Amino acid sequence: MSEDKKYNILIVDDEEDNLALLYRTLRHDYNVVKCLSAAEAMEKLKEMDFQLVISDHKMPHMSGVELLKYVYDNYPKTMRVLLTAYSEVPLLIDAINYANIYRYIKKPFNPEELVMVVDGAIEYYLLKQDNENLIQDLNELFSGTIKAIVEALDAKDSFTAGRSKRVTFYSVRLAQKMGLNEEQIGEIEIAGLLHDIGMIGISDELLSKVETLTPEEINEIKKHVTYSVKILDDIKHLKVIVEIIKHHHEYWDGNGYPDGIAGKDIPLASRIIAIADAFDGMTSNRAYRKAKSPEEALATIKELAGRQFDPNLVGQFELLFDDEEFKEFVNRQRTV
Repeated sequence: MSEDKKYNILIVDDEEDNLALLYRTLRHDYNVVKCLSAAEAMEKLKEMDFQLVISDHKMPHMSGVELLKYVYDNYPKTMRVLLTAYSEVPLLIDAINYANIYRYIKKPFNPEELVMVVDGAIEYYLLKQDNENLIQDLNELFSGTIKAIVEALDAKDSFTAGRSKRVTFYSVRLAQKMGLNEEQIGEIEIAGLLHDIGMIGISDELLSKVETLTPEEINEIKKHVTYSVKILDDIKHLKVIVEIIKHHHEYWDGNGYPDGIAGKDIPLASRIIAIADAFDGMTSNRAYRKAKSPEEALATIKELAGRQFDPNLVGQFELLFDDEEFKEFVNRQRTV
C-alpha cells in the first residue's frame, strides 16, 4: 500500500519461522510488531494503537480466535485477520461470530494473497474512520450554518417547530429496533435532522394554508426534496445523507416521489425516515386539522403497509409502542 503514513500491524504466531515470513512480507509498507504469544500481544495492545491484528490460530494457552475475540471486545476499531492451517466449519463460524474477523487466510499462505488481504483490511479500516469523521464533521456543522438553517425552519410555523428532532428520535429508535449498526444509526440521525431542510424554500403562506391544497400547490410543496438536495449537495462527504433525504417520500409500491422507485430499491434509511416522518406529521397539529392520537396514526400507517410503507418496518415500528421511553417521548410531545 503506497501511503505516506505507515499503519501499525500486530502479527502473532508461536512459530518463529512463520512470524519472520509474515514480518518480511509486510514490513516494507507497514509498521509491523511481532509477538510469539497471545499474552505478549495483549501487552503490546496496551502500549500502542494497531490498525490490524493478524494471528495464527493454533497457539498454546490461548487460540487465535480467542485472541481476536479479545481484540474485538477491547479494541473494536482494530481490524482482525486469522491465519489457520485448518478449515473446519465450526472454527470459521467461531472466528466470524465471536471474533468478527475481517478475513481468514489458509496456511501455508501466498505472500501476494496476504498483502492483498492486509491492504483490503486497512482500506476498510480507513473507510470506517472516514465515516466516523463524517459524523464528527457534521456535528460541528450543526453548531454553525446547518444548525442555523434548522432553527430557521423550526421558526417558520407551529408545524415545523421541533419537527426535525421528533422525526430523528422516531427514526433512531426504529433503526435501533432493527438492529442497525452505529454507523447506519449515525447516518439516520443526521438525515432525520436534515430531512425537511428544503422546507425553508417553501412559502409561509403555503405551509400555513387552511384550505385544501390545489394540485399546483401540492407539487410546490413536493419541491422541498429538491431544495434539500440543493442545500446539502455541496457539503463535503454528504453523498449518503443526501440520498437518504432525497428518497424519504418514495412509496413501497413505487407511487412516491421524486423518482418513483419501489420496494428495496428505496434506501433502508429512507424507508425508516418515511415512517417516522408520517407518524410525526399525523400526530402534530396542522393549520387545517387537529393531531391524531398516536394509536390512530399507527393504525393509518398499518393500513398503508405494503403500499406507502415497508411492511416489515411497519411491524417493527408497532413494537416500539411497548417501549417505555418511546411512549414517554410520544406522550410528552402531546403536552408541549
